[in-house]
Amino acid sequence: MAKKDYYEILGVNRNASADEIKKAYRALAKKYHPDANPGNNSAEERFKEAAEAYEVLSDSEKRSRYDQFGHEGVASAFGKNGFTWSDFTHQADIEDILGDFFEGGIFGDIFGFGGKRRTRRGADLKYDLMLDLKEAAFGCEKKIKVSRLERCGTCNGSGAKPGTKKVTCPMCQGRGQVRHVQGFFSISRTCSQCSGKGEIISTSCSTCHGKGQVKNVRTIMVKVPAGVDIGNRIKIPKEGEMSAASGATGDLYVVINVKEDNIFIREENDILCETHITFTQAALGCEISIPTLDDKNIMMKVPLGTQSHKVFRLRGKGIPYLHGGGRGDQHVRVIVETPKNLSEEEKNLLREFANKRGEDIAYVKEGIFNRIKDAFG
Repeated sequence: MAKKDYYEILGVNRNASADEIKKAYRALAKKYHPDANPGNNSAEERFKEAAEAYEVLSDSEKRSRYDQFGHEGVASAFGKNGFTWSDFTHQADIEDILGDFFEGGIFGDIFGFGGKRRTRRGADLKYDLMLDLKEAAFGCEKKIKVSRLERCGTCNGSGAKPGTKKVTCPMCQGRGQVRHVQGFFSISRTCSQCSGKGEIISTSCSTCHGKGQVKNVRTIMVKVPAGVDIGNRIKIPKEGEMSAASGATGDLYVVINVKEDNIFIREENDILCETHITFTQAALGCEISIPTLDDKNIMMKVPLGTQSHKVFRLRGKGIPYLHGGGRGDQHVRVIVETPKNLSEEEKNLLREFANKRGEDIAYVKEGIFNRIKDAFG
């Protein structure tokens, strides 16, 4: 059965903004969440569809691949069994989207039961790291500078001026929720004045101006394993943004990019290079020096009678496998060059060679026509 279009699942057009996509997912997540529809398999499937669609369309890189190639373009983002919650990378988003649902929202306290609001986790960060081919092949350590929000050191994330205290929110009386009675039902909502904290700041911190966070640039050491390729991600736990209060720190995801190399072309774990040899080297055979990724040239035998564009394999001279287990191969394409600007003696030798082989060649005297032809290639 063909998978549904992700834009159709969320009910947005293909030009929808990130905010429109997030808003559409938020509505569907609340409507079809399994906790709100116990035992309803259909609702659970709708919820999973919406989550998978949001995971792709909320990520600019995945969305671009999906727009270009459809479901096949993002198939590798999920396992063989399809989407699972472990695939969902936007944890900060999901907590924000479903925050009211789990934290005393429309269902949590529909019958008047109290709910405790969780402290929001710090946001995850992404950093694009550019490597050259040898760094990607053999691994390296890189220092990167990351701009991120950190807990304010002056107020320790409270947002209040040191020496002052937060005061009880007058709207919710410190409960973090405002209760509305409708007939027999008591429905609680997150307090809009204190955002569910139960307290408000009387005097703001002069450093963070009441936000509890400040922007800092940090230098972080990244260990890049051997064998990485374009698009691979390295997760560095707890190097993302800090929450304003006591919530968990987010993670840093380093996305690998690799420059084009002047000598080698990478194809998965194999590499390809080209070398030029002369007509006589190809005809009689020879040994030639070949560059490798190891910064050490090796001698390669070229057998007699080698034809142009013949490809030779150097086993184990390619890219190491990311999770160990050896290396790929190096492939060397030999290009045979035809000699130019021959002397008269060299031409006569070639004619003699051709005659002995019984080759039919036409001797053309050098004249003005041929000189013009040579001049223009």
